[in-house]
Amino acid sequence: MVPLSGAARPEIPAPAPVALAPVTGATLDEAYAANRANAGEASRMADAHGDRARAATDRAMAAPSRRFLAFDGRGSGRTAEVLGDLAHADRVAVLVPGSDTSLDTYDRFRATATHLWTALDRDPRVAVVAWLGYETPDTVSTTVATSGRAEQAAPHLREFIRQLRGIVGEKARLSLLCHSYGSVVCGRAAAGLDVDDIALVGSPGTGADTVAGLHTRARVWAARGSDDWVGEVPHVRADLFGTTVGFGTDPLSPSFGARVFAAGDGGHSDYFAPGSASLTNLARIVLGATSEVTRA
Repeated sequence: MVPLSGAARPEIPAPAPVALAPVTGATLDEAYAANRANAGEASRMADAHGDRARAATDRAMAAPSRRFLAFDGRGSGRTAEVLGDLAHADRVAVLVPGSDTSLDTYDRFRATATHLWTALDRDPRVAVVAWLGYETPDTVSTTVATSGRAEQAAPHLREFIRQLRGIVGEKARLSLLCHSYGSVVCGRAAAGLDVDDIALVGSPGTGADTVAGLHTRARVWAARGSDDWVGEVPHVRADLFGTTVGFGTDPLSPSFGARVFAAGDGGHSDYFAPGSASLTNLARIVLGATSEVTRA
């Protein structure tokens, strides 16, 4: 895979990501081993630097059971972790996280991927990829209300999906599950993206006014828990001093045109909570059981 650059915060030392030839199903184990070794070296460097927390995170990622298509321990960090047997999967879900996600908070993001993987019964035909391929904005910041980080992230997500297709083949079903600001990233990357489904959960908007404006062949889904504070955010887009603030039409709006599904009464961080209506429906979308998805 093309290395993901996480060098925005160089104060945390780590080796450069490993440079690998294009990964195929036959070379996945080699890629996993190389990235685990890189995580191990990152742990040693962080430990020598005195960053015990980062060292512990990197060390956990170097464990023999972990599988990374990409790893970069520099700065806020970048990863693409696989749960399941990607070489033989015919259903693949890629999770795109929202704000405040980094190596320092990675356990929380990995937990969402693990909950989905469990909801899918750890089916050997299915794989889940936790893609932390961009520098997410802080929740309390001006960047979270603008598309700058999403525009930077979109080419990386497009390239990742292209390379993932090279591993799993054209017949595999790919689903993109996008949470919060991650839905802005998915909106920016959607045009021409070779995926079957795009699910937007807890979305502040995508920057497009309609599904047609995303220019995607994928089915587009949207959901919001009744206790999610994003529902109180004005869905507008305005130019302020040369900067566009806000992300436009609410993806749950009938005028947007998404397939709106039930998410229950959860809050902004509850879409992947075990047993939740949202997680059950997301699993159905990943499996292609779209007729079983409960509508809002």
